[in-house]
Amino acid sequence: MRNIKLIIEYDGKSFNGWQKQPNKLNIQGEIEKAISEITGEKIDLIASGRTDAGVHSLGQTANFKTESNIPVEKFPIAINSKLKKSIVIKKAEEVEERFHSRYSVKSKRYRYTINNSEMGSAIYRDMEYHFPIKLDVEKMQEAAKYFEGEHDFKAFKASGTSSKSSVRTIYKAEVIKSNDRIFIELTGNGFLYNMVRIISGTLLEVGCGKIKPEEIKEIIEKKERVNAGRTLPAHGLCLMEVTY
Repeated sequence: MRNIKLIIEYDGKSFNGWQKQPNKLNIQGEIEKAISEITGEKIDLIASGRTDAGVHSLGQTANFKTESNIPVEKFPIAINSKLKKSIVIKKAEEVEERFHSRYSVKSKRYRYTINNSEMGSAIYRDMEYHFPIKLDVEKMQEAAKYFEGEHDFKAFKASGTSSKSSVRTIYKAEVIKSNDRIFIELTGNGFLYNMVRIISGTLLEVGCGKIKPEEIKEIIEKKERVNAGRTLPAHGLCLMEVTY
């Protein structure tokens, strides 16, 4: 039995998220179907984590077990030939038996993109959130640093989160300005349901002057969702990289 690891890029716009579910277009199901057609086996594809409807990826990682003797370097071309153009297998490699895309994760990096121009973009509208009011990026950068370290992020999770613990570690929190775009990049050991989108919404409110940078510490400590910012839309979010 071989264990094959895939690096996957996808445009989440048309999909109802990563997770397989009946009667709804999903990324996991589409890839499993493609691999099954190639190998003739029933495939169970395990991802580093689920992304929600509308969320994109440049570096989702997943693995599956197979008895197939197809050379590993041929898998991306073969699978891509069976997939919609909105999903691309970028790389495949054979990994040790015990490798598990979810349980072996060391860190994930997410990026939330805000287009802070007056008019927004026609071409990139499904890949970023347009917010026309000028944001104070320096204050957002100052506020982002309060998220770094190990904290209970209960105030930054959506209801319906199944995780028993809301304690997570953020290794790096950055706000980067590039012309009219603002990138919020978070690298951590794991993220709660909607956590990146809520942190991004909170930083946006800092940029608007509604929340002071130093108030982030208190919002984290109080652990109440009502004190944090809005949940920004899914289409501005992208899973950039998973590290093992």
